[in-house]
Amino acid sequence: QVQLVESGGGLVQSGGSLRLSCAASGRIVSINAMVWYLQAPGKTRELVAGITSAGNTNYADTVKGRFTISRDNAKNTVYLQMNSLKPEDTAAYYCYADIIIWRTMTDRRQLDYWGQGTQVTVSS
Repeated sequence: QVQLVESGGGLVQSGGSLRLSCAASGRIVSINAMVWYLQAPGKTRELVAGITSAGNTNYADTVKGRFTISRDNAKNTVYLQMNSLKPEDTAAYYCYADIIIWRTMTDRRQLDYWGQGTQVTVSS
């Protein structure tokens, strides 16, 4: 019913930049929080940055001042601008969204959705 599709990952040198996008599509009523997580090999998934529907943001200490999260509510899309990338930023990045969907023509439901992940690799 709803899909989150991520894009923008890739290979970049240390100090470089990447911009990740995550677009939600489907029977969407509205989207509450949208969050980026990362997962490095052999480690647990951890929060990178989140943004509410009102535009309030929060960041992990490790990315403050380097990463910026934003969203376009008209496009149901969240972005993560990553600057001054470091090798330790290398991970799979996942988009999460708290979405209210149309379950039927008259019934709405709030559900959690995840994207498929996009790989970010930063070389030293």
